[in-house]
Amino acid sequence: MEGEGGKPAAVVAVVTEPRFTQRYREYLEKQQLLDRQHRLEKMPDGTVALPVLGEALPERHLQELRNRVAPGSTCRVTQLLDPVPSKKAQGSSPAQRLRLEVSRWVEGRGVTWSADLEADLPRSWQRHGNLLLLSEDCFQAKQWENLEPELWKTVASALGVHRVAKRGRVSPDGTRTPAVTLLLGDDGWVEHVDNGIRYKFDVTRCMFSFGNITEKLRVASLPCAGEVLVDLYAGIGYFTLPFLVHAGAAFVHACEWNPHAVVALRKNLDINRVAHRCQIHFGDNRKLKLSNIADRVNLGLIPSSEEGWPIACQLLRRDAGGILHIHQNVESYPGKTLQPPGSSEMEKEHSSYPQQIITNQWTNGATRDSRRKMPSAATKPEWQRWAESAETCIATLLQQVHGKPWKTQILHIQPVKSYAPHVDHIVLDLECRPCALLG
Repeated sequence: MEGEGGKPAAVVAVVTEPRFTQRYREYLEKQQLLDRQHRLEKMPDGTVALPVLGEALPERHLQELRNRVAPGSTCRVTQLLDPVPSKKAQGSSPAQRLRLEVSRWVEGRGVTWSADLEADLPRSWQRHGNLLLLSEDCFQAKQWENLEPELWKTVASALGVHRVAKRGRVSPDGTRTPAVTLLLGDDGWVEHVDNGIRYKFDVTRCMFSFGNITEKLRVASLPCAGEVLVDLYAGIGYFTLPFLVHAGAAFVHACEWNPHAVVALRKNLDINRVAHRCQIHFGDNRKLKLSNIADRVNLGLIPSSEEGWPIACQLLRRDAGGILHIHQNVESYPGKTLQPPGSSEMEKEHSSYPQQIITNQWTNGATRDSRRKMPSAATKPEWQRWAESAETCIATLLQQVHGKPWKTQILHIQPVKSYAPHVDHIVLDLECRPCALLG
């Protein structure tokens, strides 16, 4: 996210020899790809890096530069990790530039600039390459309506982008379709790169959370070599791709019921060259016909993935079990009693089954608590209480699904992000293993 006074952590640039710099610059300007907010940079080997807009420079432009614009030139893409702002950009913050250019343009249209209009300007936004995604709480005054669509060209020029979109509220349609309106540009497709993984998606059709980056990095580091994994809420591949690209999963079954997310997921599997190790299951994952296949199941849905718990238990291998990665939003209001899992209709449905549950006992007679990884000092009591109640609930479901008791162990509780005041998005890593029926 780029906010007031902020700048991207890194900028993509195309590198060539000094004698070809002007030709490259002219081509990039003509294609509206040149990043005017950052300076050209001389590289240690004497070549010159020209900053460009976007997360990557499409191959067709690289071929044009190599073959037609400057034949024989060095033409490669790099990242400037500490880009230097241009002289124009150094004079003011992005928010200040926006205010200055918009106010001048508005007054040039005969509209009086007011404190109300200034207060209605955005203070922060998301930037996806050359697309600016505004939040829903800006440009709400009625005066703006008479200034569209030229207004959005002014906004784009001020912030160095070519497309502008505005976010609304997430649609309550079960697929979390974002209510995003494209204000300037032909389409909403963008590309984002996390940890060397390319994600392409349409911002008007699919969600993308920057706040999940810590969990995507953690998933990428898990030891999944040779494992079969099921991602019950795959989306555009937020976690499916790290499991495949970096964690070494042998195969992933990716479940998703948003058709627009499935289109993006197929594209992302292809561009990251892992499509041969993934099968997409389109539709409601509660109707999934798979069972007894998974070494791991990822349940990456918030505020709760509880409706997916029964199918997750069904998916685990009967002979060896596996690990569940359970996402949840947990409240931590002082003095508030935590509502445990098991109170929903889904849990009531299974409460009548006979229970011979092992959550703290292992086959060698030792208690699980003696082997449990102790919670870190950063773990909130509310997280721990929710994890323990979820563990008990999962043990009940495992017995109901498989017809015998299983042992469970809380391996780790991972905070992902603050979802709202006093509400934390966390992930529970829960180990689930079958054990012999007691005599």
